[in-house]
Amino acid sequence: MQKFSSDGVEIAYIDEGEGDPVLLIHGFASNVSTNWGETGWVKLLTNAGFRVIAYDNRGHGHSAKLYNLTDYGAPLMAEDARRLLDHLGVEKAHVVGYSMGARIAAFLAIAHPQRVHSLTFGGLGINMVRGVAGTGPVAQALEAPTIDDVTHPTARTFRAFAEQTKSDLKALAACIRSSRARITPEAVGELRCPVLVVVGERDVIGGPAEALAALIPGARAVMLPDRDHMKTVGDKLFKQAVLEFLAEQS
Repeated sequence: MQKFSSDGVEIAYIDEGEGDPVLLIHGFASNVSTNWGETGWVKLLTNAGFRVIAYDNRGHGHSAKLYNLTDYGAPLMAEDARRLLDHLGVEKAHVVGYSMGARIAAFLAIAHPQRVHSLTFGGLGINMVRGVAGTGPVAQALEAPTIDDVTHPTARTFRAFAEQTKSDLKALAACIRSSRARITPEAVGELRCPVLVVVGERDVIGGPAEALAALIPGARAVMLPDRDHMKTVGDKLFKQAVLEFLAEQS
């Protein structure tokens, strides 16, 4: 992976393929390889004629590990995305975010609408504006001595995933404990770029896609049958929906 300095924070990224740029923003405790590489997204999009730009969020993957609460938060992390586009000389990109990455994508589009050609929110529906409960237990799970000390089922799932991705648990705990700036229904209602919302039918973390799409003029919702938060990422119907959506924008 290549690296650049985002206002002093080292961010690792990939830049592959040619064509219209698509910026991919991964979810919490994940990274480019896990979220977009192993699931086939990078190959899919480059083969479809897109330039794929993806980066490890601060505190994740090969990017800098930070441990202060003020080092995180979606609005700040959205500026990493904007600075990466600046670094690469990309004026405008299609943006695909998953889970936490969808929140970051939303803040990017709200703060810099001229940089976003289209938005895909994956794994995050109405809970984008309602907020996601249970971040405290997740942070405690990340800080626990071992996974065997974690009894909260959802928190244990995140701890197991963080261990699977070989993440820095202390950095992730700081990330999830950081200020969770609220996105209001009014703010998403001001989005004017094309928007696609894709959430699994059994995704209790993201909440229903249709309810979020109803707040955004012209937005489209796709519900993936029998998929939860973790299984939606690499789903073939998710990929198909995104390819069709991107084709409509060209």
